[in-house]
Amino acid sequence: MFIKNNEPVSLLHYWTTRYLLTLCIGLVLIGVVSAYWIKYAAIEKQLEVTRLFAEEVADRVVDDDGNVLVGDKLHQVLDNRRKFMGVDRNLLLFVQNKKGEIIYNRTGMVNPALKQALPRMLEQANTADKVKQPSGDTLYVIRKDLEYNDVPVGQVILLFPETDIKVGREQVQYLVIMLGSLGILGWAVIYFHARKLSDPIQDVVLSARRIVEGNYDVTINKTIKEREIHELVYTFKEMADRLRQLESIRTELLAGVTHELKTPVTAISGLVQAVNDEVVTGDEKNEFLQICLKETKRLQKMVEDLLDFNSFAVGAIAVQLEEQNLSKLIPEIASQWRVTQDLENVEFITQLPEKETIINIDPSRVQQVVINLLNNAKQAVGKKGKIELVLYATDSDMRVDVRDDGQGIPLDEQSLVFERFFRGRNKKEKVRGLGLGLSFSKMIAKALGGDLILGQSSPQGSTFTLILPKK
Repeated sequence: MFIKNNEPVSLLHYWTTRYLLTLCIGLVLIGVVSAYWIKYAAIEKQLEVTRLFAEEVADRVVDDDGNVLVGDKLHQVLDNRRKFMGVDRNLLLFVQNKKGEIIYNRTGMVNPALKQALPRMLEQANTADKVKQPSGDTLYVIRKDLEYNDVPVGQVILLFPETDIKVGREQVQYLVIMLGSLGILGWAVIYFHARKLSDPIQDVVLSARRIVEGNYDVTINKTIKEREIHELVYTFKEMADRLRQLESIRTELLAGVTHELKTPVTAISGLVQAVNDEVVTGDEKNEFLQICLKETKRLQKMVEDLLDFNSFAVGAIAVQLEEQNLSKLIPEIASQWRVTQDLENVEFITQLPEKETIINIDPSRVQQVVINLLNNAKQAVGKKGKIELVLYATDSDMRVDVRDDGQGIPLDEQSLVFERFFRGRNKKEKVRGLGLGLSFSKMIAKALGGDLILGQSSPQGSTFTLILPKK
């Protein structure tokens, strides 16, 4: 019914079928309870009518002097009242005097077995509300005391079979109509809501198939009121937009990486060819070879970056933690970097906390990240500007800020700065590379248990923050 041969069925079919089955079971239970209640109400009604009939008999068999009299016309009068009150003709009527003797009975056409059992049944009827016939059928008992001036002078006993209690056809019809209407209404409601629920999910499925085929244009414009479905649909749409953006970047950057690798290869090939063909000689030849060596090293660095990134991407980042005093490590890194840079017109400032901070880190990995951030800052400020290296503590971690007063990162590029192979428009024009530096650095920071974030960026400069946990 739900899943055949391990093949999933549609959400609409699955849930409407399950709900319909549950609804049917519920309606059957309601029907059973309702039928029992209708039967109980019919019995109570019959008992009430029979009690009224017993009171009618009691009023007619006691005269004004307190004598129990059964006249010749009692049969006709009781038959008329019984018909008027709707008491069944199978009713057994007995009138006893105060001595318990039966002075009147209206048993009608009863079978011999019942006549034989009547004494026993009447004896039981004095104390019980139900008695059994020889055939096994149940007889309800109604007793009414005959009184004169609050003194008992006899008793009226009525016996009527349980099988004579009839449930009105109209009541059964109303019950069937009600249960049928509830079943149809319930099925229609769940079908409508399940369909409304499945439609946006089906749109997501169709959009996912288009993405698998390489089409990232997902258009979902339906208004969805359910919060969970709304979040699912629009999160998926954001994911599709992100994938489309990344696919565009990947295509563009793949072309850029190919170009970056091709450029030194072409230069090396041309220079080596010139030397090999003896187009250049002497000092010029040595200059060509030096250029070849420089381009070869740059090409080697690009290939190493690609190999390192591949290792980092699969989580193979070797980290060796050891106790280090950041207040000493950061100045050492800054000093080493300053020596290798031309900072003639660049102001470089280092700010350190007064209190020493010792944490478990990998100093070589921290050096990789900080030097990469400093190199990026120098590229941002150009030939003249200001770079700040600031170490400070928060309640849970240590932070290293690298600030520059360059032109900043455009707003539309800020969310992409840590993407692999991403290089901003300004950087493409100034610096050649693969665009893996910040991606490397963020992976290293994560491996150290911390993070690397872009604190802020504006036309007045940018701030990158390396977060290192204290514990």
